[in-house]
Amino acid sequence: MFQYWYAHQTNSVRWAGAMSDPYRLECGVRQGGLTSPTLFNLYMDELIVALSRQHLGCHIDDVCVNNLSYADDMVLLSASICGMRSLIQTCEEYAGRHGLKYNVAKSQCMIFEAVGTICPQNIPPVLLSGVPLKMVGQVKYLGHVITTDLRDDADIERERRALSVRANMVARRFARCSAQVKMTLFRAFCTSLYTCSLWANYTKKKYSDLRVLYNNAFRILLGLPRYCSASGMFADAGIDCFHTTMRKRCASLVRRVRSSPNTVLKMIATRFDCCYLRHCCDRHLTVSVPERKL
Repeated sequence: MFQYWYAHQTNSVRWAGAMSDPYRLECGVRQGGLTSPTLFNLYMDELIVALSRQHLGCHIDDVCVNNLSYADDMVLLSASICGMRSLIQTCEEYAGRHGLKYNVAKSQCMIFEAVGTICPQNIPPVLLSGVPLKMVGQVKYLGHVITTDLRDDADIERERRALSVRANMVARRFARCSAQVKMTLFRAFCTSLYTCSLWANYTKKKYSDLRVLYNNAFRILLGLPRYCSASGMFADAGIDCFHTTMRKRCASLVRRVRSSPNTVLKMIATRFDCCYLRHCCDRHLTVSVPERKL
């Protein structure tokens, strides 16, 4: 049934009310189809298995982590240039067998700085389809900005700008709405701080800038005084403040990591010296109770 379905599928393009002639769709799964994720996973499973079986890459507690995949976005990890070249060769061989071609212009290479060491200057080129990959200082993967020094300042700045755009849009378009509607919109558009649960290494200034913007966005949306109490206004509205939002996001991620059957995530969950887990437990998940004076 699936073979017949995909062998006889056609496509048309609608533009300005006009429909093009139908044409054959020779490759790819159906956009938005319920079976598409499963079919794509079956298609890519051979490549992921081939990469994992090489045991080349980064090893942590006898677990080899050399590829991370989400849909058609793949990251290769290796502790050496030779290992990276071998992983890329495996990808190229798989693409050749299946009539695929990698987009070199959208592929990048980044070298992480080891703690306490100087990053080497003369890096041998890494080739993809015979073309050297561009060396970059930061890359955005699934919307999260990753830098060579593994600091989160750049990603916090990305989210600060995105929050500013969302907050201004809500305040401008819904200025005449009731306070209840505005609070509902704030929960929907301003409390979803994308990938905030991954932040573990950042400066106080960047973190504080995002917190101030979060508070000011709520003040402007509700028409509150500029210097009113942040904790008081969120408590009156029944909306999570910035610190509560961060704690909930981190607690949710830690819970899901610890309950995941994934081999890599299970390994991370058992490493209590992991800087991220330690950060979440120390900064977000612990509550200090002040002593009462008798």
